[in-house]
Amino acid sequence: MQKDIVSLKRHLETLEERQLEAMLAVEDAEKDLQTAKTDLERVQSNLKEQNKDLTKESETLRKDLERLNSERQAVVTDIATQALNVYDQLRKQKRGIAITTIADNSCEACGTTLTASQQQTARSTSQLFHCPTCGRILFAN
Repeated sequence: MQKDIVSLKRHLETLEERQLEAMLAVEDAEKDLQTAKTDLERVQSNLKEQNKDLTKESETLRKDLERLNSERQAVVTDIATQALNVYDQLRKQKRGIAITTIADNSCEACGTTLTASQQQTARSTSQLFHCPTCGRILFAN
């Protein structure tokens, strides 16, 4: 019987140690949980702020787009239909950049050197002049 009592005491001590270890593990887990909750709240707050900023920026861009579209419509009415069709086709072909300027006697888009007569033709407002290499409409200041 004494042997059984000693065995029960050892078993009880082992159970108490396991219980203490479990209690420490629970405390650590609760601390980790609290840290995770704090981090989550901070991240959610940052996301809300970023979302608010992006919403404002989106609204600004939408208003700018509407303004630019109305300005474009006002200008488009004064442009010949054929010239406008050429411009729209070039925009599609040239990734949105249909017109370029002449800088240092060259097409600013592709760098092709232009002769003096080509530059003079580009300065003419009576007709569109296209770069002989890239095909964009050239505009001379």
